Amino acid sequence: MHITETVLRDAQQSLIATRMPFDDFEAVLDEMDKAGYHSIECWGGATFDSCLRYLNEDPWERLRKIKSHLKRTKLQMLLRGQNLLGYHHYSDDTVRRFVRKSVENGMDIIRIFDALNDLRNIEVAVDECLKAGGHAQGCICYTLSPIHNLEMFVSLGKQIEEMGCNSLCIKDMAGIMSPQECYDLVTALRENISLPIYVHTHATTGLGYMTYLKAAEAGAAGIDCATSCFSGGTSQPATEALVYALTQMGYDCGVNAKELNRINAFFQPVKDKFAENGTFDPYVLSTKTDALIYQIPGGMLSNLVAQLKAQNAIDKLDEVLEETPRVRADLGYPPLVTPLSQMVGVQATVNVLLGRYKSIGKEIKSYIKGEYGKAPGRIDPELAEVVLGGEQPMTGRFADTLAPEYEEAKAHLGSLARCEEDVLSYIAFPQQAEQYFQRRENTFTAGYTFKEVV
Repeated sequence: MHITETVLRDAQQSLIATRMPFDDFEAVLDEMDKAGYHSIECWGGATFDSCLRYLNEDPWERLRKIKSHLKRTKLQMLLRGQNLLGYHHYSDDTVRRFVRKSVENGMDIIRIFDALNDLRNIEVAVDECLKAGGHAQGCICYTLSPIHNLEMFVSLGKQIEEMGCNSLCIKDMAGIMSPQECYDLVTALRENISLPIYVHTHATTGLGYMTYLKAAEAGAAGIDCATSCFSGGTSQPATEALVYALTQMGYDCGVNAKELNRINAFFQPVKDKFAENGTFDPYVLSTKTDALIYQIPGGMLSNLVAQLKAQNAIDKLDEVLEETPRVRADLGYPPLVTPLSQMVGVQATVNVLLGRYKSIGKEIKSYIKGEYGKAPGRIDPELAEVVLGGEQPMTGRFADTLAPEYEEAKAHLGSLARCEEDVLSYIAFPQQAEQYFQRRENTFTAGYTFKEVV
Protein backbone atom coordinates (compact mmCIF):
# COMPACT_ATOMS: atom_id res chain seq x y z
CA MET A 1 0.00 0.00 0.00
CA HIS A 2 1.67 3.21 -1.19
CA ILE A 3 1.64 6.19 1.15
CA THR A 4 1.61 9.77 -0.15
CA GLU A 5 2.50 12.33 2.53
CA THR A 6 0.57 15.62 2.21
CA VAL A 7 2.03 17.81 5.00
CA LEU A 8 3.83 20.06 2.50
CA ARG A 9 0.70 20.76 0.42
CA ASP A 10 -2.85 19.63 1.16
CA ALA A 11 -2.46 19.18 4.91
CA GLN A 12 -1.05 22.65 5.47
CA GLN A 13 -3.41 24.09 2.87
CA SER A 14 -6.36 22.59 4.76
CA LEU A 15 -5.28 23.63 8.26
CA ILE A 16 -3.16 26.79 7.97
CA ALA A 17 -4.22 28.25 4.61
CA THR A 18 -0.93 27.30 2.90
CA ARG A 19 1.16 29.69 4.99
CA MET A 20 4.15 27.42 5.63
CA PRO A 21 7.34 28.98 4.18
CA PHE A 22 10.15 26.84 2.83
CA ASP A 23 12.40 27.73 5.77
CA ASP A 24 9.92 26.05 8.13
CA PHE A 25 10.46 22.60 6.65
CA GLU A 26 13.80 22.61 4.82
CA ALA A 27 15.59 21.01 7.77
CA VAL A 28 13.37 17.91 7.71
CA LEU A 29 13.43 17.19 3.97
CA ASP A 30 16.44 14.86 4.14
CA GLU A 31 14.68 12.95 6.92
CA MET A 32 11.51 12.73 4.83
CA ASP A 33 13.52 11.29 1.96
CA LYS A 34 14.48 8.34 4.19
CA ALA A 35 10.94 7.54 5.30
CA GLY A 36 9.97 5.38 2.33
CA TYR A 37 6.95 7.34 1.13
CA HIS A 38 5.69 6.51 -2.34
CA SER A 39 5.51 10.26 -2.94
CA ILE A 40 5.41 13.60 -1.16
CA GLU A 41 2.77 16.06 -2.30
CA CYS A 42 4.51 19.40 -2.09
CA TRP A 43 3.31 21.70 -4.88
CA GLY A 44 0.23 22.76 -6.79
CA GLY A 45 -3.15 23.59 -5.33
CA ALA A 46 -2.85 26.89 -3.48
CA THR A 47 0.92 26.72 -2.87
CA PHE A 48 1.74 28.72 -6.01
CA ASP A 49 -0.59 31.59 -5.19
CA SER A 50 0.43 31.61 -1.52
CA CYS A 51 4.15 31.74 -2.32
CA LEU A 52 3.71 34.87 -4.43
CA ARG A 53 0.98 36.55 -2.41
CA TYR A 54 1.97 35.87 1.20
CA LEU A 55 5.38 34.19 1.53
CA ASN A 56 7.49 36.30 -0.85
CA GLU A 57 8.85 33.14 -2.43
CA ASP A 58 9.35 32.11 -6.03
CA PRO A 59 7.24 28.93 -6.28
CA TRP A 60 9.51 27.50 -8.96
CA GLU A 61 12.58 28.03 -6.81
CA ARG A 62 10.73 26.40 -3.91
CA LEU A 63 10.13 23.34 -6.08
CA ARG A 64 13.78 23.14 -7.12
CA LYS A 65 14.93 23.43 -3.52
CA ILE A 66 12.60 20.65 -2.40
CA LYS A 67 13.84 18.45 -5.27
CA SER A 68 17.47 19.03 -4.26
CA HIS A 69 16.77 17.30 -0.94
CA LEU A 70 14.41 14.56 -2.07
CA LYS A 71 16.70 12.33 -4.11
CA ARG A 72 14.82 9.05 -3.69
CA THR A 73 11.20 10.08 -3.14
CA LYS A 74 8.86 11.15 -5.92
CA LEU A 75 7.44 14.64 -5.80
CA GLN A 76 3.73 15.08 -6.48
CA MET A 77 1.54 18.05 -7.31
CA LEU A 78 -2.14 18.87 -7.90
CA LEU A 79 -3.12 20.54 -11.17
CA ARG A 80 -6.60 21.82 -12.07
CA GLY A 81 -6.41 20.76 -15.70
CA GLN A 82 -7.02 23.66 -18.05
CA ASN A 83 -7.26 25.93 -14.98
CA LEU A 84 -3.66 25.03 -13.99
CA LEU A 85 -3.33 26.50 -10.49
CA GLY A 86 -5.72 29.40 -11.06
CA TYR A 87 -9.46 29.84 -11.36
CA HIS A 88 -10.15 30.19 -15.08
CA HIS A 89 -9.11 28.40 -18.24
CA TYR A 90 -5.75 29.16 -19.82
CA SER A 91 -4.72 28.70 -23.44
CA ASP A 92 -3.23 25.40 -24.56
CA ASP A 93 0.21 26.93 -25.11
CA THR A 94 0.24 28.10 -21.48
CA VAL A 95 -0.89 24.71 -20.19
CA ARG A 96 1.78 22.87 -22.17
CA ARG A 97 4.56 25.23 -21.12
CA PHE A 98 3.49 25.10 -17.47
CA VAL A 99 3.31 21.31 -17.35
CA ARG A 100 6.64 20.87 -19.10
CA LYS A 101 8.36 23.35 -16.80
CA SER A 102 6.87 21.61 -13.78
CA VAL A 103 8.51 18.35 -14.84
CA GLU A 104 11.78 20.06 -15.78
CA ASN A 105 11.96 21.73 -12.37
CA GLY A 106 11.61 18.44 -10.53
CA MET A 107 7.99 17.29 -10.49
CA ASP A 108 7.47 13.55 -10.91
CA ILE A 109 3.73 12.88 -10.51
CA ILE A 110 1.11 15.36 -11.69
CA ARG A 111 -2.40 14.66 -10.40
CA ILE A 112 -4.71 16.30 -12.93
CA PHE A 113 -8.42 16.95 -12.43
CA ASP A 114 -11.30 18.94 -13.84
CA ALA A 115 -13.90 20.35 -11.47
CA LEU A 116 -16.76 19.12 -13.68
CA ASN A 117 -15.17 15.78 -14.57
CA ASP A 118 -15.20 17.10 -18.15
CA LEU A 119 -12.15 15.18 -19.30
CA ARG A 120 -11.69 17.38 -22.36
CA ASN A 121 -10.26 19.87 -19.88
CA ILE A 122 -7.42 17.57 -18.77
CA GLU A 123 -6.39 16.14 -22.14
CA VAL A 124 -3.75 18.75 -22.98
CA ALA A 125 -2.16 18.66 -19.52
CA VAL A 126 -2.06 14.85 -19.56
CA ASP A 127 -0.58 14.75 -23.05
CA GLU A 128 2.17 17.24 -22.20
CA CYS A 129 2.97 15.54 -18.89
CA LEU A 130 3.52 12.24 -20.71
CA LYS A 131 5.59 13.89 -23.44
CA ALA A 132 7.76 15.58 -20.78
CA GLY A 133 8.44 12.25 -19.06
CA GLY A 134 6.20 12.82 -16.04
CA HIS A 135 3.69 10.48 -14.44
CA ALA A 136 0.17 11.63 -15.34
CA GLN A 137 -2.45 10.72 -12.77
CA GLY A 138 -5.99 11.37 -13.99
CA CYS A 139 -8.73 12.15 -11.46
CA ILE A 140 -12.35 11.36 -10.82
CA CYS A 141 -13.80 14.08 -8.59
CA TYR A 142 -16.08 12.16 -6.25
CA THR A 143 -19.47 13.55 -5.37
CA LEU A 144 -22.97 12.41 -4.53
CA SER A 145 -26.05 13.41 -6.51
CA PRO A 146 -29.01 11.88 -8.34
CA ILE A 147 -26.87 11.61 -11.48
CA HIS A 148 -23.50 10.50 -10.08
CA ASN A 149 -23.25 6.73 -9.76
CA LEU A 150 -20.90 3.78 -10.27
CA GLU A 151 -21.71 3.58 -13.97
CA MET A 152 -20.73 7.23 -14.51
CA PHE A 153 -17.52 6.91 -12.49
CA VAL A 154 -16.48 3.69 -14.25
CA SER A 155 -17.06 5.40 -17.60
CA LEU A 156 -14.77 8.23 -16.48
CA GLY A 157 -12.17 5.69 -15.38
CA LYS A 158 -12.19 4.03 -18.80
CA GLN A 159 -11.74 7.40 -20.51
CA ILE A 160 -8.84 8.26 -18.19
CA GLU A 161 -7.15 4.97 -19.09
CA GLU A 162 -7.76 5.50 -22.81
CA MET A 163 -6.22 8.96 -22.49
CA GLY A 164 -2.92 7.30 -21.56
CA CYS A 165 -2.75 8.23 -17.88
CA ASN A 166 -0.32 6.20 -15.77
CA SER A 167 -2.66 5.94 -12.79
CA LEU A 168 -6.07 7.09 -11.52
CA CYS A 169 -7.04 8.97 -8.38
CA ILE A 170 -10.47 9.01 -6.74
CA LYS A 171 -10.49 12.55 -5.35
CA ASP A 172 -12.92 12.96 -2.46
CA MET A 173 -12.38 16.61 -1.54
CA ALA A 174 -15.16 16.86 1.04
CA GLY A 175 -14.54 13.60 2.89
CA ILE A 176 -18.02 12.35 2.01
CA MET A 177 -17.12 8.99 0.48
CA SER A 178 -18.24 6.29 2.90
CA PRO A 179 -16.23 3.11 3.46
CA GLN A 180 -18.75 1.01 1.52
CA GLU A 181 -18.96 3.51 -1.34
CA CYS A 182 -15.16 3.51 -1.57
CA TYR A 183 -14.99 -0.29 -1.56
CA ASP A 184 -17.63 -0.54 -4.27
CA LEU A 185 -16.04 2.14 -6.46
CA VAL A 186 -12.47 0.82 -6.22
CA THR A 187 -13.78 -2.70 -6.89
CA ALA A 188 -15.79 -1.58 -9.91
CA LEU A 189 -12.87 0.38 -11.36
CA ARG A 190 -10.46 -2.52 -10.88
CA GLU A 191 -12.88 -4.79 -12.72
CA ASN A 192 -12.94 -2.43 -15.70
CA ILE A 193 -9.50 -0.81 -15.95
CA SER A 194 -5.92 -1.89 -15.32
CA LEU A 195 -4.54 1.40 -13.95
CA PRO A 196 -3.29 1.59 -10.33
CA ILE A 197 -5.98 3.34 -8.27
CA TYR A 198 -5.16 5.89 -5.57
CA VAL A 199 -7.68 7.24 -3.07
CA HIS A 200 -7.67 10.78 -1.68
CA THR A 201 -10.03 11.88 1.06
CA HIS A 202 -10.22 14.22 4.04
CA ALA A 203 -11.00 13.54 7.69
CA THR A 204 -13.68 16.25 7.70
CA THR A 205 -16.68 14.00 8.35
CA GLY A 206 -14.90 11.36 10.43
CA LEU A 207 -15.15 8.73 7.67
CA GLY A 208 -11.62 9.03 6.31
CA TYR A 209 -9.84 6.38 8.36
CA MET A 210 -12.53 3.77 7.71
CA THR A 211 -12.70 4.70 4.05
CA TYR A 212 -8.96 4.16 3.64
CA LEU A 213 -9.09 0.72 5.24
CA LYS A 214 -11.84 -0.32 2.82
CA ALA A 215 -9.80 1.15 -0.05
CA ALA A 216 -6.97 -1.17 0.93
CA GLU A 217 -9.30 -4.15 1.13
CA ALA A 218 -10.65 -3.36 -2.33
CA GLY A 219 -7.13 -3.34 -3.78
CA ALA A 220 -6.29 0.36 -4.07
CA ALA A 221 -2.63 1.02 -4.81
CA GLY A 222 -2.22 3.93 -2.39
CA ILE A 223 -3.71 6.55 -0.11
CA ASP A 224 -2.96 10.15 0.90
CA CYS A 225 -2.12 10.78 4.57
CA ALA A 226 -0.75 13.62 6.72
CA THR A 227 1.85 13.44 9.48
CA SER A 228 -0.19 13.24 12.67
CA CYS A 229 0.23 16.77 14.05
CA PHE A 230 -1.08 18.15 10.73
CA SER A 231 -3.79 15.51 10.30
CA GLY A 232 -7.49 15.28 11.07
CA GLY A 233 -10.35 17.69 10.54
CA THR A 234 -10.21 19.23 7.10
CA SER A 235 -6.80 17.65 6.52
CA GLN A 236 -6.10 13.98 5.76
CA PRO A 237 -6.10 11.04 8.22
CA ALA A 238 -2.84 10.52 10.13
CA THR A 239 0.02 8.76 8.36
CA GLU A 240 1.28 6.98 11.47
CA ALA A 241 -2.13 5.65 12.48
CA LEU A 242 -2.93 4.30 9.01
CA VAL A 243 0.49 2.69 8.64
CA TYR A 244 0.10 1.06 12.07
CA ALA A 245 -3.34 -0.33 11.24
CA LEU A 246 -2.53 -1.41 7.70
CA THR A 247 0.67 -3.16 8.78
CA GLN A 248 -1.29 -5.20 11.31
CA MET A 249 -3.72 -6.11 8.55
CA GLY A 250 -0.85 -7.50 6.47
CA TYR A 251 -0.19 -4.61 4.09
CA ASP A 252 3.37 -3.46 3.37
CA CYS A 253 3.36 0.35 3.31
CA GLY A 254 7.09 0.55 2.65
CA VAL A 255 7.70 3.22 5.28
CA ASN A 256 9.90 3.36 8.37
CA ALA A 257 7.74 3.98 11.47
CA LYS A 258 10.66 5.48 13.42
CA GLU A 259 11.28 7.99 10.65
CA LEU A 260 7.58 8.89 10.67
CA ASN A 261 7.80 9.66 14.39
CA ARG A 262 10.86 11.86 13.86
CA ILE A 263 9.15 13.73 11.05
CA ASN A 264 6.08 14.38 13.19
CA ALA A 265 8.26 15.54 16.09
CA PHE A 266 9.85 18.08 13.73
CA PHE A 267 6.51 19.49 12.59
CA GLN A 268 4.95 19.77 16.06
CA PRO A 269 6.66 23.08 16.96
CA VAL A 270 5.93 24.35 13.45
CA LYS A 271 2.24 23.74 14.07
CA ASP A 272 2.53 25.32 17.53
CA LYS A 273 3.96 28.48 15.95
CA PHE A 274 0.94 28.81 13.67
CA ALA A 275 -1.40 28.15 16.58
CA GLU A 276 0.26 30.91 18.61
CA ASN A 277 0.04 33.50 15.82
CA GLY A 278 -3.60 32.64 15.11
CA THR A 279 -3.12 31.15 11.63
CA PHE A 280 -4.13 27.72 12.87
CA ASP A 281 -7.67 27.69 14.24
CA PRO A 282 -8.58 24.51 16.16
CA TYR A 283 -12.07 24.84 14.69
CA VAL A 284 -10.84 23.16 11.52
CA LEU A 285 -10.07 19.99 13.49
CA SER A 286 -13.63 19.36 14.62
CA THR A 287 -15.61 16.63 12.87
CA LYS A 288 -18.33 18.11 10.66
CA THR A 289 -20.92 15.52 9.73
CA ASP A 290 -23.05 18.28 8.18
CA ALA A 291 -20.82 17.86 5.14
CA LEU A 292 -22.60 14.56 4.53
CA ILE A 293 -25.77 16.61 4.00
CA TYR A 294 -24.40 19.72 2.30
CA GLN A 295 -21.25 18.21 0.70
CA ILE A 296 -19.32 21.36 1.55
CA PRO A 297 -15.54 20.86 1.76
CA GLY A 298 -13.76 22.35 4.76
CA GLY A 299 -12.09 25.11 2.78
CA MET A 300 -15.40 26.10 1.25
CA LEU A 301 -17.01 26.25 4.69
CA SER A 302 -14.30 28.58 6.01
CA ASN A 303 -14.80 30.80 2.93
CA LEU A 304 -18.55 30.99 3.58
CA VAL A 305 -17.95 31.95 7.21
CA ALA A 306 -15.47 34.65 6.16
CA GLN A 307 -17.86 36.08 3.55
CA LEU A 308 -20.74 36.24 6.00
CA LYS A 309 -18.62 37.84 8.71
CA ALA A 310 -17.50 40.49 6.22
CA GLN A 311 -21.19 41.24 5.53
CA ASN A 312 -22.07 41.21 9.25
CA ALA A 313 -24.40 38.33 8.42
CA ILE A 314 -22.90 35.33 10.19
CA ASP A 315 -26.35 34.67 11.64
CA LYS A 316 -27.35 33.63 8.10
CA LEU A 317 -24.89 30.72 7.98
CA ASP A 318 -27.52 28.01 8.43
CA GLU A 319 -29.60 29.50 5.62
CA VAL A 320 -26.55 29.60 3.34
CA LEU A 321 -25.73 25.97 4.14
CA GLU A 322 -29.28 24.99 3.22
CA GLU A 323 -29.21 27.09 0.05
CA THR A 324 -25.91 25.64 -1.20
CA PRO A 325 -27.28 22.22 -2.29
CA ARG A 326 -30.23 23.98 -3.94
CA VAL A 327 -27.88 26.13 -6.02
CA ARG A 328 -25.84 23.05 -6.86
CA ALA A 329 -28.99 21.26 -8.06
CA ASP A 330 -29.98 24.30 -10.15
CA LEU A 331 -26.54 24.14 -11.82
CA GLY A 332 -26.76 20.46 -12.74
CA TYR A 333 -24.95 19.00 -9.70
CA PRO A 334 -21.33 20.08 -10.28
CA PRO A 335 -18.85 18.54 -7.81
CA LEU A 336 -17.98 21.05 -5.09
CA VAL A 337 -14.28 21.38 -5.80
CA THR A 338 -12.19 24.44 -6.77
CA PRO A 339 -13.27 26.60 -8.52
CA LEU A 340 -16.92 25.39 -8.57
CA SER A 341 -17.11 25.14 -4.78
CA GLN A 342 -16.27 28.83 -4.40
CA MET A 343 -18.66 29.82 -7.18
CA VAL A 344 -21.59 27.85 -5.76
CA GLY A 345 -20.86 29.09 -2.23
CA VAL A 346 -20.77 32.74 -3.28
CA GLN A 347 -24.01 32.40 -5.25
CA ALA A 348 -25.73 30.70 -2.31
CA THR A 349 -24.61 33.55 -0.05
CA VAL A 350 -25.88 36.19 -2.50
CA ASN A 351 -29.17 34.34 -2.83
CA VAL A 352 -29.71 34.40 0.93
CA LEU A 353 -28.69 38.04 1.37
CA LEU A 354 -30.38 39.55 -1.71
CA GLY A 355 -32.98 37.01 -2.86
CA ARG A 356 -32.69 33.99 -5.12
CA TYR A 357 -30.76 34.93 -8.28
CA LYS A 358 -31.51 38.65 -7.90
CA SER A 359 -27.81 38.98 -8.68
CA ILE A 360 -25.93 36.29 -10.62
CA GLY A 361 -22.16 36.14 -10.39
CA LYS A 362 -19.98 36.57 -13.47
CA GLU A 363 -18.42 33.13 -12.97
CA ILE A 364 -21.83 31.46 -12.65
CA LYS A 365 -22.88 33.10 -15.92
CA SER A 366 -19.72 31.80 -17.58
CA TYR A 367 -20.46 28.33 -16.23
CA ILE A 368 -24.02 28.38 -17.59
CA LYS A 369 -22.64 29.55 -20.96
CA GLY A 370 -20.46 26.42 -21.04
CA GLU A 371 -17.12 28.11 -20.54
CA TYR A 372 -16.05 25.79 -17.71
CA GLY A 373 -17.09 22.66 -19.58
CA LYS A 374 -20.15 20.48 -19.80
CA ALA A 375 -22.43 20.58 -16.75
CA PRO A 376 -22.85 17.07 -15.29
CA GLY A 377 -26.65 17.37 -15.30
CA ARG A 378 -29.44 19.60 -16.53
CA ILE A 379 -29.22 23.27 -15.55
CA ASP A 380 -32.50 24.74 -14.28
CA PRO A 381 -34.27 26.04 -17.44
CA GLU A 382 -35.48 29.28 -15.86
CA LEU A 383 -32.01 30.13 -14.58
CA ALA A 384 -30.48 29.25 -17.95
CA GLU A 385 -32.98 31.50 -19.71
CA VAL A 386 -32.10 34.45 -17.46
CA VAL A 387 -28.41 34.07 -18.31
CA LEU A 388 -28.56 32.93 -21.93
CA GLY A 389 -31.60 34.90 -23.10
CA GLY A 390 -32.48 32.24 -25.63
CA GLU A 391 -28.92 31.64 -26.86
CA GLN A 392 -27.45 28.16 -26.76
CA PRO A 393 -24.53 27.36 -24.43
CA MET A 394 -21.28 26.46 -26.13
CA THR A 395 -20.79 22.74 -26.62
CA GLY A 396 -17.18 22.85 -27.72
CA ARG A 397 -14.08 23.07 -25.59
CA PHE A 398 -13.67 26.64 -24.31
CA ALA A 399 -9.86 26.52 -24.48
CA ASP A 400 -10.16 26.14 -28.26
CA THR A 401 -11.40 29.75 -28.35
CA LEU A 402 -8.43 31.13 -26.40
CA ALA A 403 -5.50 32.76 -28.17
CA PRO A 404 -1.92 31.96 -27.09
CA GLU A 405 -0.95 34.06 -24.07
CA TYR A 406 2.76 33.58 -23.58
CA GLU A 407 4.34 36.06 -25.98
CA GLU A 408 2.10 38.93 -24.92
CA ALA A 409 2.86 38.28 -21.25
CA LYS A 410 6.59 38.05 -21.97
CA ALA A 411 6.52 41.38 -23.80
CA HIS A 412 4.58 43.03 -20.97
CA LEU A 413 7.07 41.94 -18.31
CA GLY A 414 10.19 42.85 -20.26
CA SER A 415 13.29 42.68 -18.07
CA LEU A 416 11.22 41.86 -14.98
CA ALA A 417 11.02 38.29 -16.29
CA ARG A 418 14.28 36.44 -15.88
CA CYS A 419 13.13 33.11 -17.27
CA GLU A 420 10.20 31.29 -18.81
CA GLU A 421 8.98 30.29 -15.36
CA ASP A 422 8.55 33.97 -14.44
CA VAL A 423 6.30 34.54 -17.45
CA LEU A 424 4.20 31.53 -16.50
CA SER A 425 3.89 32.82 -12.94
CA TYR A 426 2.63 36.12 -14.31
CA ILE A 427 0.07 34.45 -16.60
CA ALA A 428 -1.25 32.39 -13.68
CA PHE A 429 -1.37 35.24 -11.13
CA PRO A 430 -0.64 38.58 -12.87
CA GLN A 431 -0.97 40.99 -9.95
CA GLN A 432 0.72 38.81 -7.35
CA ALA A 433 3.56 37.80 -9.65
CA GLU A 434 4.31 41.33 -10.84
CA GLN A 435 4.37 42.59 -7.27
CA TYR A 436 6.75 39.79 -6.34
CA PHE A 437 9.03 40.60 -9.29
CA GLN A 438 9.11 44.26 -8.25
CA ARG A 439 10.07 43.31 -4.68
CA ARG A 440 12.72 41.00 -6.08
CA GLU A 441 14.16 43.82 -8.19
CA ASN A 442 14.29 46.15 -5.21
CA THR A 443 16.28 43.68 -3.13
CA PHE A 444 18.34 42.23 -5.94
CA THR A 445 22.10 42.18 -5.44
CA ALA A 446 24.56 43.10 -8.19
CA GLY A 447 26.24 40.48 -10.28
CA TYR A 448 23.24 38.47 -11.45
CA THR A 449 23.48 37.11 -14.97
CA PHE A 450 20.09 37.19 -16.66
CA LYS A 451 18.97 34.07 -18.47
CA GLU A 452 17.32 34.59 -21.80
CA VAL A 453 13.56 34.26 -21.60
CA VAL A 454 12.52 31.89 -24.37
